[in-house]
Amino acid sequence: MKKNIKLFATALMVGSSLLGGMGCTGTFEDINTDPDNAKDVPTANLLAYTIEATGDYLWDRWFMFDEPATFCGYMSKSSYIDEAKYLYRSGVQDDNWEYIYRLLNNIMDIQRRSEGTPNMLNVAKVLEVQTIQKATDRWRDVPYSDAIKMSDGVLLPTYDTQEEIYPAMLAKLKEAADGFAEGGSDALEGDLLYDNNVTKWQKYCNSLRLRLAIRISAVSPELAKSTIEEVLGNPAKYPIMESNDDNAIFQWDGSDSNFYEPLADDFRTRKTEYCSSDVMVNNQLSHNDPRISAYNDPTIESQDSDDPQYVGYTIGAATNPVSSKISIWSYKYFQDLGGISPWMRVSEVYFDIAEASKLGYATGTTAEEAYTKAVTFSMEENEISEADTKAYLEGAGKFNNTYEQIWYEEWVAMFKQGMEGWSLYRRTGVPDLYIAPGRAAKYKDHNCPPFRSPYPDTERNYNKVNNESFSADVVDDFWGKQMMWDKRTGVH
Repeated sequence: MKKNIKLFATALMVGSSLLGGMGCTGTFEDINTDPDNAKDVPTANLLAYTIEATGDYLWDRWFMFDEPATFCGYMSKSSYIDEAKYLYRSGVQDDNWEYIYRLLNNIMDIQRRSEGTPNMLNVAKVLEVQTIQKATDRWRDVPYSDAIKMSDGVLLPTYDTQEEIYPAMLAKLKEAADGFAEGGSDALEGDLLYDNNVTKWQKYCNSLRLRLAIRISAVSPELAKSTIEEVLGNPAKYPIMESNDDNAIFQWDGSDSNFYEPLADDFRTRKTEYCSSDVMVNNQLSHNDPRISAYNDPTIESQDSDDPQYVGYTIGAATNPVSSKISIWSYKYFQDLGGISPWMRVSEVYFDIAEASKLGYATGTTAEEAYTKAVTFSMEENEISEADTKAYLEGAGKFNNTYEQIWYEEWVAMFKQGMEGWSLYRRTGVPDLYIAPGRAAKYKDHNCPPFRSPYPDTERNYNKVNNESFSADVVDDFWGKQMMWDKRTGVH
């Protein structure tokens, strides 16, 4: 897989830039056309670039790490703590928004090119939903149905509400799922995620359907139930992830600076900026969780001792810690230039099934069976021995038939999936998090981490006519209107 990144992902998408060319003269295109560069690229190259860019844009420090990963308790910052204290950078918000719609533009271009290649079309539909899901779960109401329509003269797209977006995403995934089930004969090319394995994309598609359905189970129970029961009731037509081999995890090349894992790339020159969080470390210590050494390094002071210590730091603290006394994330998750960007894991799928079983949906299994599989999958992914896994499941991880335990273990298992961890927390209130103690005075009246990200200045300025009413729902940059699936009370 690694060797293929360079073969495909370096192609230039001349025809797939975010902004369409708008000339003032009839010779504009001739003057601005480079005769040495291709005007078009193969669809396989476009797919490869889009998959690589997804890992680069949506799993880097700016989109996933500094804000979502600290908001949900995965990560703390030991210097430059601003984002963990909710002091955002407006330029970063602008870039994050642009990245989403640049990716979406490329994905829709793949779809337009995919006549006669149904498997490529279905893959592009899955990528479409994955991308817009990240957008709506970050900003709530965003342009979707009216987005990426510059060729139709739409320069100022209208907004869809999250209440409209979630059913639309589920409908799009069903289109893809049915398309995969029909069995297109075209072979994939340029697939840097699953190495052109259509069956694994099919499993990913149906697993995403479970993620979205369970997320809206408290607000759209009929749609959630019908979706989950359709998928799990017909495994031949709608297969789901079945093992860690099915995980949607982007593997970085690591041998070329253009293809370093984004967080490890930052770590090379900023070794004292990030550290393990007290929320994650303290929970793992209290649960005797053997994954603690898979997620974290011992403190520098204790690494050579007979008693290595794992110590997390306060998220959004007012001051910097002494770096030698604090743990950082492990080599696997933070320091390996050829590391991973995890999009979705099989463990998440089975935690969703466990929750659905407790809700009384027809899943074909019990909540305990699904929960046990989910925890076991997470342990296997992190190379925990069978003996330690068994001890955990008989000890602190023993099934107690509560939603809170399912949610807690799902949160642990989704480590390094900052957006998904943040969404799980906002939906369930698990784990128990505190608001950043070092936050600015203007945030003093809030009692929990942020509900959302602020809309970017570019959108508020240039698409004001459509954005203004939605920006009015945002309070103090990050709060105000909760996600439609966030039914917590007493939070503000």
